[in-house]
Amino acid sequence: MIAIDNAPVLSLALGLIAAVMLLSPPVSAGTLSHEQALQALQDANDAEARREGVRTLGETGTSVDLPWLVASLRDEDPLVRAMAESSLWRVWSRSGDEEIDRMFVTGVAEMGARQFRRAIETFTRIIDKKPEFAEAWNKRATIYFWLGELENSLADCDEVMKRNPYHFGALSGYGMIYMQLDRPERALEYLERALAINPNLRQVRSAIEDLKRELRERGREST
Repeated sequence: MIAIDNAPVLSLALGLIAAVMLLSPPVSAGTLSHEQALQALQDANDAEARREGVRTLGETGTSVDLPWLVASLRDEDPLVRAMAESSLWRVWSRSGDEEIDRMFVTGVAEMGARQFRRAIETFTRIIDKKPEFAEAWNKRATIYFWLGELENSLADCDEVMKRNPYHFGALSGYGMIYMQLDRPERALEYLERALAINPNLRQVRSAIEDLKRELRERGREST
């Protein structure tokens, strides 16, 4: 079957990056208000203003700001695009409840330390307390994938998408799971959905090309 090169290692690296983002001091959002940040994102002539707007939403934004950040994934400025992706993960990783957020940081740290069963317990407690917090489901889905518990991972991805239809990470996760299950058509469907939301996912774009090539070869073999 085809797969992203070193897929589990890539997933772990992304998880560790998220952990660093959550555990390190926040980047200063300057003095922009929420309204000023939204206005800055609409300034087509000033990339620096759009960067500051994206940065501010990453620090203070909520789920209502997701459409603005998703739109910024297509900005003409590459730094705005990169910052928009980072800001989306930041917004997704805030529950709006300080106790839950502290538990979440603990769970991410446990993931980084490869204490996977302990992390599952932490994210399960979060889900029990605040089931609407999509990112807790996503982190648990990621751990289940690393452990090879693919059905559990799929079930948690379903819960993520019910709560956050923009979650290109979960969509990519579906793709990786279906590649593991040797279902390339299904994997391709989800990876293309992930790329449609975030066109900056280079590994996903490469995997799509590999899957298309495999499907063409399978088609030739069956004729």
